[in-house]
Amino acid sequence: MISVFLKEQTKQHHDDTEAQLQSQKIFDKSYTLEDYKKLLIHNYQLISRYEPQIREKLKNHTALQLDVRSKIKALQKDLAALNIITNNELPTHNLENEAEAFGALYVMEGSTLGGNVIAKQLKKNPEFVDTEFNYFGIYGENTGTLWQEFKQILDQAVTEEHYPDCVAGAKKAYQLLS
Repeated sequence: MISVFLKEQTKQHHDDTEAQLQSQKIFDKSYTLEDYKKLLIHNYQLISRYEPQIREKLKNHTALQLDVRSKIKALQKDLAALNIITNNELPTHNLENEAEAFGALYVMEGSTLGGNVIAKQLKKNPEFVDTEFNYFGIYGENTGTLWQEFKQILDQAVTEEHYPDCVAGAKKAYQLLS
């Protein structure tokens, strides 16, 4: 199953990204608003670059409900609320095929799963009392269900001969995120 293979093959990228974005500070309540702004900017770089490519490459997979999974507007709302101006010139590799698009979407959907935890933790931090978490709380109570549905579609759609491309797409996404 590609979802298990992806998790194994990208574990170091996941851990490195969490370390670079100082995720541990979220849980010890030392995370600052400036840290959060940087996190949003990194996520914006990923989403703004790859969401349109994913939409194009995976348009025939209607079960994915890509409209429901779109995160760009929620992210833009959070950026605007914090007066963050972003740069759209992003040096990165494009997604080359459907399998790479699935790999990048795996990272984005996994980030949403983790984002739910981030939002809950930051709401406990007094520095974030007036902060809305449109992006990190985008799926609300449907987060787990949408993650499970995504993994099921992923495991059916990506065959073993396409595993390397899928992993490559995930690694591109992690590279852009960090």
